[in-house]
Amino acid sequence: MEFEFIRNTLMGEYYVKCSMGHEIVGRWLQDEIGKDWQKIECVEAIIEQALAHPHGEQFLEGTEISLAIHGDEVVVQENVLAHGEVMDADSEFDFYDSESTASCGIEDFAIMIEQWKRFLSTR
Repeated sequence: MEFEFIRNTLMGEYYVKCSMGHEIVGRWLQDEIGKDWQKIECVEAIIEQALAHPHGEQFLEGTEISLAIHGDEVVVQENVLAHGEVMDADSEFDFYDSESTASCGIEDFAIMIEQWKRFLSTR
């Protein structure tokens, strides 16, 4: 997973841009976690718990996008997808769904969180 952090110094805003297929991860980091150090520390604690208990499941529900860690896989998805609505396999929303959920390895995810912390710390 490739990612880039962007800072708009005039507006004081921060943006996260992720590679195709992982856009939802960037939206989650930008919109659900943002510059909130308490939330960042919570994510780090969840990563540590997942690494200590690889057979368990860790979950962090966000307002619109949630994070789940199953073993060494991180899944980020919009909450509306978690409500279990079944759609046709050839649905016109398949492309949209592909932008609404993504997964990556826990190591890559932990690196992204660490780099986000460093990015926010440099002003």
